[in-house]
Amino acid sequence: MLQNTVTEAERGDGNARGRRGVRAPEGRQLDLAHWQARLDALRAEHHVPAASLAILVDGTVHELAAGVLHRGTGVAATTDSVFQLGSIAKVYTATLIMRLAESGELDLDAPVADLLPEFSVADPDATRAITTRMLLSHTSGLTCDFTHDSGRGDDCLARYVEAARDVALDCPPGTGLSYSSVGYNVLGRIIEVVTGKVWDEALKDLLLTPLGLTHTMTLPEEALRFRAAMGHLGEAGKDPEPAPAWDLMPRSAGPYGRVIATAGDVARLARMHLDGGVATDGTRVLSEETVASMRRRVVDSPDKWTVSADGWGLGWTLYDWAGVQGFGHDGASIGQYGYLRVVPSAGVAVVLLTNGGGARELYAALYRELLAELAGVTMPEPFGPPAEPPVVDLAPLVGTYRREGVVITVTERDGAGHAVYEFVDGMKDFSEPLDIDLVPVSGTVFAGTGVGAAFSEDYMPVVFSRLEDGTGCVYIGMRCGPKVA
Repeated sequence: MLQNTVTEAERGDGNARGRRGVRAPEGRQLDLAHWQARLDALRAEHHVPAASLAILVDGTVHELAAGVLHRGTGVAATTDSVFQLGSIAKVYTATLIMRLAESGELDLDAPVADLLPEFSVADPDATRAITTRMLLSHTSGLTCDFTHDSGRGDDCLARYVEAARDVALDCPPGTGLSYSSVGYNVLGRIIEVVTGKVWDEALKDLLLTPLGLTHTMTLPEEALRFRAAMGHLGEAGKDPEPAPAWDLMPRSAGPYGRVIATAGDVARLARMHLDGGVATDGTRVLSEETVASMRRRVVDSPDKWTVSADGWGLGWTLYDWAGVQGFGHDGASIGQYGYLRVVPSAGVAVVLLTNGGGARELYAALYRELLAELAGVTMPEPFGPPAEPPVVDLAPLVGTYRREGVVITVTERDGAGHAVYEFVDGMKDFSEPLDIDLVPVSGTVFAGTGVGAAFSEDYMPVVFSRLEDGTGCVYIGMRCGPKVA
């Protein structure tokens, strides 16, 4: 199924990208029938029950859909079907924060504790050091996986931040990148304190309504008004089955992981960022400087493979495709996976939302073709070890690494690297320990085997690095684990 979405404002203002100095390649055409056929074929090949695709090109959002939203009911996916965005929600929260900072209601460089007296971490000095800017760029050191159901009430974020008091840091503030969902929940609470509204209401009033995003929401009861995708789980290479629940996240997960939308609405958010902060009806949501500042590099990413990140801005994942710069974000919830990629030099944005199966393989194959044709992008080949892995001195890497809830033990066995990834403390019941063979890609980058669906369907990047203070660390799943022994 395919659909073109062109608003009256778009018809009247020409190529918005051209006005801002960004021009599409000459003679570029979008063959929607071809891309519908590719979506259909790749979805079936990779056992993805449903996929929704939105392509922003030359100022127009084109929408396509394929498959079924629920393999048990057979309800067809349409372009107005909504999916869970997972961590793509962080882009919405970051955009809200930047709107408040632009208006002078928030200082990005002031200590978070000045706004939230209930906010603290295990180290009092670190508590005073953490700023809103650090939260946006995942450089606060806050951990990712603190799970706490603080209820369905409007006070859920306040209660979450209170419950997270004294949670240990992954690394000292400002010393390195460590992906943090906890940090984005703190941002959500900051939004509530500054605006006097719950995060859900602030999102609607300050972002969704000005952008006309009528198929974007945050709560399950709102999603029931639309054709909603069900997540699916199962073995790689086989048709998955419906997940045991539509959503397992508490309401407090909203700022980091609970936005529900169509692919087209996500593309319209991206269009505002491409258009210098202006909605299609001329409403200014952000200034051009604010939009540009969000995608300036704050920190490099040692792990350039898990979510394809070359670095991080303020809310945006940053990409470098052989010299072509881009930004976007990935997202995942229970059996649902989303991918947003934006190429500002071409004025192109692509959004893919799926509900299970080999979603990452579908994304990689489809985006490799789409971005090459529309934006001249050459995406990297899938991560994995070379045919002849290099010989690596493992001795400096052997040891114990720890972050909140996880211990990673690296050893050498008969000249080969091995890691045990073990959940501990409050996360000890998440999974049995994972045994990972480490196949060298370089002296500090390894392809982890035997991980399975816990992290990826192929090789898992295991990346050794150092924090700014010289402490050794290992990255698995974009989370930083400092060396402790």
